[in-house]
Amino acid sequence: MTMLALAAVLLIGTTACSKKAEQGQNSIANTSFMHLHGLGYSADGKRLFIPVHNGLQVYADGSWSEGPGEKHDYMGFTAVDDGFYSSGHPAPGSKYKNPLGLVKSTNDGKTVSVLALEGEVDLHGMTAGYRSHTLYVVNPEPNSKMKQAGLFYSKDEGKTWTNSPATGLQGQMTAIAAHPSDASIATVGTTTGVYLSRDYGQTFTPLFPEQPVTALTFTDSGNVLVATSGPDASLLEINIESKQPLTIQTPSKDTITYVVQNPANPNELAIATEPKNVYLSTDRGTTWIQIADIGKTINRK
Repeated sequence: MTMLALAAVLLIGTTACSKKAEQGQNSIANTSFMHLHGLGYSADGKRLFIPVHNGLQVYADGSWSEGPGEKHDYMGFTAVDDGFYSSGHPAPGSKYKNPLGLVKSTNDGKTVSVLALEGEVDLHGMTAGYRSHTLYVVNPEPNSKMKQAGLFYSKDEGKTWTNSPATGLQGQMTAIAAHPSDASIATVGTTTGVYLSRDYGQTFTPLFPEQPVTALTFTDSGNVLVATSGPDASLLEINIESKQPLTIQTPSKDTITYVVQNPANPNELAIATEPKNVYLSTDRGTTWIQIADIGKTINRK
């Protein structure tokens, strides 16, 4: 299996479509979304963060604003209950070395703390347990902490890393997600389906096979939200115990690249699509509003 930088892998396909999404009042965005590197909510669920090429864009109360702090090019962005972890490249003129390695912010990006690997590696493929804070990364090359490329995990915010053989994975990796509270559980999406590990990535078994995966995340209850591509593309919620999928309606036929659940409201979902459009649903997919649209001007507070 080829360990690819997850953010660089976008599969050509479609997603299941419901009725056309409405456009939220004072909400349409996007000339600055030249790149879109993730989605994540604040712990109180009031702010949706989108890491772009130059810092964070923040959606709250129906409008967009620029996030505080330096305009780092965040990669591998993942929100947790006390902030976010990320990697990427420092803003022009920043004191940090390029690449950032592993960084964390607990104040919405106003400041970041370097945890490990500064100047050594850009971790595009990264996730963290929302409450466990266990990190899983797809390491692209040997460095001072990880002596080979491959899947690794850390339970101490990057001080030490353990290699995971990832036995059982098939296809090329496209997405990765960590269980919110059980540090040993992780899922990986590939070009052949969704795979589940209960032993820190040592071994994987098929959870939802035979469909290419473009995005996935865990819900707060421990189910997995999965976006697939291809002729039968869909957005699914899968129970990891029964393996039963539930289809969630989506607002567009475009490939979904990121999906996230609001930690304070389980019925609120946000998705980003390949054209860099962003949609929000407060009723678990029954209706959607479009809050970011490629080619439009950002409406700010």
